[in-house]
Amino acid sequence: MNIAKSLTMAAALALGLSTAAQSAETLVVGASAVPHAEILEFVKPIVAKEGLDLDIRVFTDYIQPNAQLVSGELDANYYQYRPFLNDYNKQRGTNLVPIVPVHIEPFVAYSTKVTSVDQLAEGATVAIPNDPVNGGRGLLLLQKLGLIKVKGKEVLTSPDDPLPTIKDVVENPKNLKIVELESAMLPRALSEVDLGALNGNYVFEAKLDISKAILADRGQDGYNVWSEYLVTRPETKDDPRVKILAKALNSDETRKFIEDRYKGQIVAAF
Repeated sequence: MNIAKSLTMAAALALGLSTAAQSAETLVVGASAVPHAEILEFVKPIVAKEGLDLDIRVFTDYIQPNAQLVSGELDANYYQYRPFLNDYNKQRGTNLVPIVPVHIEPFVAYSTKVTSVDQLAEGATVAIPNDPVNGGRGLLLLQKLGLIKVKGKEVLTSPDDPLPTIKDVVENPKNLKIVELESAMLPRALSEVDLGALNGNYVFEAKLDISKAILADRGQDGYNVWSEYLVTRPETKDDPRVKILAKALNSDETRKFIEDRYKGQIVAAF
């Protein structure tokens, strides 16, 4: 009887462990390495307490995280702001949806050759990202520095506001040569250009000293169109797994992590 009872208890315990293991849900999330994946790694044990396992996939480009979300290889991603998402949906006929804003990172004017824009020579080469949204933001950054003037708004107040292109440059007093390069390549190209307009995540990945940037622009106060979002497909926007992650990303613990780790270089958007 004791042996039988022990076997029965062991079987029940094994069944319980199996059931618990099966109850853990997995959410596959694509992200840029810094700071997005770092923030996801921070919340991983938080969501684990609610039975959610995060499978974090790190990307080095800005296209695949959305492409793989559309195809179903990812359940969500976290690497982009609303203007980029809107442009992606428009250009590709997709309907990915933003869930919650998480952080704001700077868009940076950086140079390894000069310490101020006054030192830029006539005809200097300036590099900006080659995609329409980040390239447009790069042009707005150059305008903020007083280097060029473009048609349209000086500051975006909505993610639907149009961004300028090189064709919209109406004043270029230094006759700057503006070249477009892939965002991920810009840190490595700094030695070949006089000034670069870089996305914050690539600045941090390249371990550039942001204190030496000519300008680190985080956009306007209040509602910020450059807040970086957790994004998913329409059919999963109400998925309990996505809601658990969204809650953790907008928690007081995550806010403190962002404040402590990034020391004001990156700020919470919630």
